[in-house]
Amino acid sequence: MARSTTSLRLDDDLRDRLALAAQTDGTSLTALVERFIKEGLDMASHPGVIFKSGPSGRRAALAGGPDIWEIASALRHTTGPTGARVATLASEFGIHERQVSIALDYAAAHWDEVEGRMSSNDRALDDAQRAAAARERLMA
Repeated sequence: MARSTTSLRLDDDLRDRLALAAQTDGTSLTALVERFIKEGLDMASHPGVIFKSGPSGRRAALAGGPDIWEIASALRHTTGPTGARVATLASEFGIHERQVSIALDYAAAHWDEVEGRMSSNDRALDDAQRAAAARERLMA
């Protein structure tokens, strides 16, 4: 990815808060500012999408709802016309159909990111199933 230098003038208090947040996150000030700008632009382009941290890192999610990758993953297991699939997902997650559409729009625009999350989850599930089967064999 090409990089260029951009100079910004920040209020001293804001710069101090950013520096503290970067230190707390164990990242550089530049990396934190880039993340905030990217996430802010993504949230502006996809109202209703937020970003949250967790054990697997930061990820896109619906405000007050599931992670985007979870909805995209569940979509793989639905069939039928588009409207029926959206209704099924909305019911399954207990959210409004519009939220499903927001999630799917975000997933379409950020497919590599969402697909990476789904693949990581699929691998973790496979690993857990293998470990459970091995435990069962030991107990037999």
